[in-house]
Amino acid sequence: MSQTSVSAAPPIHPAAVAVKTRGALYQLTERKALPGAISIIGFLIAWQLSITWELPYLSNIPYPKDVWDSLYESVLKSSYWNDWKMSLIRVFVGFTVGQVVGIPLGLAMGASKTIKALCFPVFEMLRPIPPIAWIPLSILFWPTEELSIYFLTFIGAFFVIVLNVMQGVSSIDLSVKRAAISLGASRKDIFFKIMIPGSLPSIVTGMTVGIGVTWNVLIAAEMIAGHGGLGRGTWEAYTNGNLPLILVGMVSIGFAGYITSSLVRVIGEKAMPWRRKF
Repeated sequence: MSQTSVSAAPPIHPAAVAVKTRGALYQLTERKALPGAISIIGFLIAWQLSITWELPYLSNIPYPKDVWDSLYESVLKSSYWNDWKMSLIRVFVGFTVGQVVGIPLGLAMGASKTIKALCFPVFEMLRPIPPIAWIPLSILFWPTEELSIYFLTFIGAFFVIVLNVMQGVSSIDLSVKRAAISLGASRKDIFFKIMIPGSLPSIVTGMTVGIGVTWNVLIAAEMIAGHGGLGRGTWEAYTNGNLPLILVGMVSIGFAGYITSSLVRVIGEKAMPWRRKF
């Protein structure tokens, strides 16, 4: 018998792997960043031309350069970054408490008909109330303005996450639960190994929507009852008639919301690694 010699594959140099990885990351970043950059540049051009051509109702809007100059002056001031810090802390506290309270309640209401029958009527009566309508009550109820703002941001995130989680648990196929029971799974196993993983997409969706609602409520609360924060800074710019600074505040709020929403999406992708394969 003759033995066929098989030549070993040449070793892959680590530098080649690093180059391929950097190339893949560059292509991914370029594909995502280029359309965004084009849309931003197009928006700025449309903004400039609408003022230059004196389109109706746009004559009072400042030029992009004026807004940029105002932004440059703002970022050099410590008060601007203090406003960022205060708003981010308020969003983090209210949103986090909303998830800690809302996710277990949503899971319980989705898993138990008894708990849903007890809690859902009150929940459904309170849910349609706009979070801004809670501002007078929160000012009267809580001893400090800061606690009032925390409560309002909590309300903004709470109802959204509870509803999404409850519907996510309810939408899990009953055949999956029955198959687990037939294989000897306990209620604890069904809850932790079927209901929670099955409702993860709904949890992430509720968190993504909830962080946006939290920012909406926060800005309104800061304008009405807050001291400091991006919302308060924008309101003070309005009372002083400083239009470029108003737009600086709006851009800052939008950018802060974009950062926090992206962070929530990253957490969702880490919690559901199987989604990256499809």
